[in-house]
Amino acid sequence: MRIILVGFGTVGQGFVQILRDKGAELASRYHLHPLVVGVATRSKGVLYHPNGLVLSELLAAAESGTFDAYPASAGLSRDLSIEELISRANADVMVEVTHSNLETGQPAADYCLAGLKSRKHVIVANKGVVALHYAAIAAAAAEVQKQFRYEGTVMAGTPSISLAREALAGAALHSARGILNGTTNYMLTRMEEGAAYDEALTEAQRLGYAEADPTADVGGWDAAGKALILANAIFGGSLTMKDLTVEGITGLTQAHIAEARQHGECYRLIAEVSAAGGGVRPVRLPLSHPLAGVKGAVNAITYSTDLLGDVTLVGAGAGRLQTGFAILADLLAIYRN
Repeated sequence: MRIILVGFGTVGQGFVQILRDKGAELASRYHLHPLVVGVATRSKGVLYHPNGLVLSELLAAAESGTFDAYPASAGLSRDLSIEELISRANADVMVEVTHSNLETGQPAADYCLAGLKSRKHVIVANKGVVALHYAAIAAAAAEVQKQFRYEGTVMAGTPSISLAREALAGAALHSARGILNGTTNYMLTRMEEGAAYDEALTEAQRLGYAEADPTADVGGWDAAGKALILANAIFGGSLTMKDLTVEGITGLTQAHIAEARQHGECYRLIAEVSAAGGGVRPVRLPLSHPLAGVKGAVNAITYSTDLLGDVTLVGAGAGRLQTGFAILADLLAIYRN
């Protein structure tokens, strides 16, 4: 399978690292021979070789900060634009891993539509494009009979999307409820251990869980984007961000944590959605509740079904290799289908 990547930050590099390290295993166990033929970024440049790029050299060039460091070879092109690579590259799959924009979903949405127009399957690890443009992109994929997959947009490589759409196929899904942001869950865990809010946030930033501007995490917007993906892609809704009520953890103090503890409870930032709507807010849970035991940067989701009752999945919600694995899982699903 011939692949192009649009974007090559932490997640894209994690995916390519997995391909480099597991190439022989993928070939022997699954008969899959992925070939990365092109990579396009706004900051590092664009590379395209119809016979494939050398993955170790590609990762080394990215580490240097520019694709100028990638060795020259016959047939290598560096002068294509992102749009030209998408439309012209001889590839089966486009992987879209640019920065997530939860305000407009652009330019990722246009890249995905262009990839489908050029008759490529599309894999996305970009929350914004799926949260805001799912219906349009899914319709475009159906029109050209190509697959649009997005496992990495919710809970990284922990298979929350495939659990709902494939493993639970045949059961009616009523709602989803869970912890969808690892940064805030880490912070709340540390506050339970005695850390003040500011101290917990500083630690989360030092560990790489929170960005320098943590608004998307602590304000609840990252979890809201994932909730919107679930509402529309899993439950068949047609919601926008304005339809969700969103409250983060910025108002929580040690006094709130202590009061909850006195009543045998703890706080978790909970996203809850169905086709009709939903939202994100801090919730006091009894310590006996399954989600109360989910600590640190771990995520969890509970699907309520008619045939199985509640089904809960717990696992990593972020990470270079974890989200890279989600892209690999989508690639294998496309290959099997």
